Amino acid sequence: MSESEHDAIESLEHLGLSNYEARVFVALQKLGTGTAREVHRVADIPRSQVYGAADELEARGLVEIQQSTPKRYRPVSLDAARSHLTRRLEQEQERAFDYLETVQREQRGEETRDDVWTIRGRESVDDRTVDLASGATDWVLFAAATPSSVPDELVGVLNDRADEGVAIVVVSENPDVLAKFDDAPFPAVQPVREPPAEVMGRVLLSDDNTILLSVLADANLPGVTDETAIWSADSAMAAVLVQVVRGGIMSVVDMDALDE
Repeated sequence: MSESEHDAIESLEHLGLSNYEARVFVALQKLGTGTAREVHRVADIPRSQVYGAADELEARGLVEIQQSTPKRYRPVSLDAARSHLTRRLEQEQERAFDYLETVQREQRGEETRDDVWTIRGRESVDDRTVDLASGATDWVLFAAATPSSVPDELVGVLNDRADEGVAIVVVSENPDVLAKFDDAPFPAVQPVREPPAEVMGRVLLSDDNTILLSVLADANLPGVTDETAIWSADSAMAAVLVQVVRGGIMSVVDMDALDE
């Protein structure tokens, strides 16, 4: 068996076929049509296993069986096979994630909130920032040092929350960050003086009880990946941190600019 054929069989296994099913399917691609004996010779698997594998492939819509003596097997077109396998993979994915979402909802109903969580990696921080912003019901204060800390999805979420009556304020020294909010229905402003502490990544505060703080890798701090953040919600720690951080940010903002 060539290395490329081995890789193809392995990939078919990743798509849900058993090893025998994958080998029979590949053998039939070589043969066009074939009996169990012919498939056995090409696939190099026990002849007794060909029948079961072929029946499973037929059930998956990947093989047609001619009811002759002996039976003959023919693979469906590659386009049809790709469609069947993709659809099956999507169904399995939906089934798995439906279950995981159910478990997550049940777990969230029981979890204690008196925790500060750490997340690493920009995409993970993006996801958590968007998630926390989506849950805001009263106000959101967001600050970021670079445009890379402002995913497009967050811009959309903040616009949506503003349309729902949530008070939004964005603060950044970086004009490129503020430009992302040029059309936003809420103020996006530069601080009027240097903040008391440099914002090295992003800050999201909301509703007096939710906070996310991040630092970027170029902050030269140990243990920091491309971006590392801490966040907390509905906890005593979050309530304290929100007040401290919000006060620090708002102390360098022109309050009159927020009313324009």
